[in-house]
Amino acid sequence: MERLKLAIPTRGNKGLEDIVSDVFGRAETFTIIEICNGSIRSVNTLKNPAASYKHGAGPIVVKTLAEIGVTAVAVRELGLGASTLLDQNNIKKLKIRSGIPVKEAVKAVLKELEINA
Repeated sequence: MERLKLAIPTRGNKGLEDIVSDVFGRAETFTIIEICNGSIRSVNTLKNPAASYKHGAGPIVVKTLAEIGVTAVAVRELGLGASTLLDQNNIKKLKIRSGIPVKEAVKAVLKELEINA
């Protein structure tokens, strides 16, 4: 059974209809998608506790995502610090375009990972 708990930085609270954010550490929210054997099991929105931080947002976000069991993030771009911390927490990093709906990003991730959707 293939399981994935995916976090995507987003602009609001619209689940799969939300739009992928341009930023990671200061994204307004994260859409958390649980996928099992290529099927979406749940979709939740997490308010980013570090969205308003001037500095140091990346480490707070990574810690928060690791604590809730995220196994992968799909982002446009990552800073070096956040990227290193994701590696240290064994969280897979996947590159996606920003400005697209979350549902399109999920399809792209599943295709990249070759998980049947």
